[in-house]
Amino acid sequence: MTESNTSAVPSLAELIDTRLSRRTALKALMAGAGGAALASSGLARAAAAQPASSLRFTSPPHTIAHYQQVSPGHRAQVLIRWGDKVLRDAPAFDPRQQHAEAQEMQFGYNNDFVAFMPLPRGSMNSTHGLLCVNQEYTNPELMFPGLTKTNAVRTMTREQAEIEMAAHGHSIIEIRKEKAGWRVVEGSPYNRRISARSTPMTIAGPAAGHPRLKTKADPTGRHIIGTLNNCAGGVTPWGTVLIAEENFNNYFGGDPDGLPEAASYKRLGIKGKSAYAWSRFFERFDIEKEPNEPNRFGWVVEIDPYDPKSVPVKRSTLGRFKHEAATCVVAPDGRVVVYSGDDEAFEYIYRFVTAGQYNPKNLAANRNLLDEGTLSVARFDEAGTLRWLPLVFGHGPLTPANGFQSQADVLIDTRRAADLLGATPMDRPEDVEANPVNGRVYVMLTNNTTRKPEQISKMNPRASNAYGHILELLPPGTQGDDGAAKALHTADEFRWEVLLLAGNPQDPKHGAKYHPDTAEAGNWMAAPDNCCFDNRGRLWITTDQGSAQRKNGIPDGVYACDVAGAGRALPRFFYACPKDAEMCGPAFTPDNRTLFVAVQHPGEDADSTFDAPSTRWPDFSRSMPPRPSVVAITREDGGVIGG
Repeated sequence: MTESNTSAVPSLAELIDTRLSRRTALKALMAGAGGAALASSGLARAAAAQPASSLRFTSPPHTIAHYQQVSPGHRAQVLIRWGDKVLRDAPAFDPRQQHAEAQEMQFGYNNDFVAFMPLPRGSMNSTHGLLCVNQEYTNPELMFPGLTKTNAVRTMTREQAEIEMAAHGHSIIEIRKEKAGWRVVEGSPYNRRISARSTPMTIAGPAAGHPRLKTKADPTGRHIIGTLNNCAGGVTPWGTVLIAEENFNNYFGGDPDGLPEAASYKRLGIKGKSAYAWSRFFERFDIEKEPNEPNRFGWVVEIDPYDPKSVPVKRSTLGRFKHEAATCVVAPDGRVVVYSGDDEAFEYIYRFVTAGQYNPKNLAANRNLLDEGTLSVARFDEAGTLRWLPLVFGHGPLTPANGFQSQADVLIDTRRAADLLGATPMDRPEDVEANPVNGRVYVMLTNNTTRKPEQISKMNPRASNAYGHILELLPPGTQGDDGAAKALHTADEFRWEVLLLAGNPQDPKHGAKYHPDTAEAGNWMAAPDNCCFDNRGRLWITTDQGSAQRKNGIPDGVYACDVAGAGRALPRFFYACPKDAEMCGPAFTPDNRTLFVAVQHPGEDADSTFDAPSTRWPDFSRSMPPRPSVVAITREDGGVIGG
């Protein structure tokens, strides 16, 4: 993982070290939500002596396999795969006879964020709804015969590049739960594909119409074709989905040196060497021919899944960076807060607060609520305090003297603005989610192997954080576990704690810190990535070890843990991906009787190709390559998942 931030601000690792040095590991991990009382009362010793988790399921084998594995007593149903029909007229999937028009009617590639949206709109129906799924990126070496990781960009055809563009974006499908399981409703008027290739979008907020967004194809700077690298996302209180554009820098070719945007592009990692062949065939992905096109990506896109004719909108008020997540929560005063991470080593955590209030009685009144408000970035200190620093033009260093001429410039160059304010560099901030029960906010920090020894304090041995960790942010009103209703997500100052440090607790070199039962249970994890909560406020975590999966010897998958009580920070393994796959999603139905997860890039390995893949999951047919898929997990007895 490369990094683009050269800021000298102390990293989060240094602050965590200082915090942990002030207490025992157990007390730190049990802090809050009754944990301190647990440690001091002697119940901690009882927790160490017997399993303390509230989760009532048996873990599957914690081993890498060609196939998926789920907790006994559960069913893992492959609901939809890359190439399956989405639109009524989609042809049957033939991996050797693909074309872009067909792909735009079929389920896209590398599914990531998943949201279940009940039908009808505004209901809590758990057996009928819309499944909204991001298609983040493509693996051409697994999609097309004859390609490898090393030759794909150089040798692929224009048609293959268009298929890739069509496979990016988002899919919306109507689904129903029946006695035999979940099924896709074929021919549903809700079913929709949104792609990087052809879907018209608009941009709203301060950056709309700005000269830095204007191109030859769009001299207005307001109309954009497509979205790409859509990673995690969020759901608004008014029933739309927010999909985040993450590693958009990888799609642009051409030499940025000498261009007006050269410094801005360097900060975002746009280096002129594209990971895709698109710039060979399409001028808009060649920055020497269309120097402003990258400024039209890196935003959060709002989509109304209940209106198939609606035009997606890029909300520029939420800033431009490598967005991971766009999690919404309604504050006690009615304003809406959106949390995001910037997924790269030494990048930041952001929060947006709307100027207006959410109106639950008039959903149409919320349509443009995200166009006015304040974006802030987080700064942590060693005393356990987090301050949200507003990114507002004219305030502090965000002035013409530093190259900002307007609020639009601040939002287009969000990373640089955050640098100037002294935000705290993090270890790859990915999903950021608010717990609907205790009101606290949980941050998945996936890893950061580029952290150097001099960037940590003496008390933390993890100079190279290969395993990641999870932070717990405490808005005012939650320190005493008063619940979500009192959580002041709009406050300028929060507290923070460390929930866990991932890695193998039986290997001292990992420096892992969990509940003390974790070592005996063997359910250790690496690289926490996405997460969600069940109705009891328990944390469900998915992992993305990347190429370290085989080195670590454990699969990516789903883990769950309590965040309060005797089982705090005691993870339990629930579901294992097939080999070389990443675990994405996850999303529950309102009744918690179905958990949807996204199996991304099965077979992604250095030597794995379409012709000789490392796995053929989920079809296990020689006529089919591995296919990213969404899986619906239910209990065989129909009960609530997790118990």
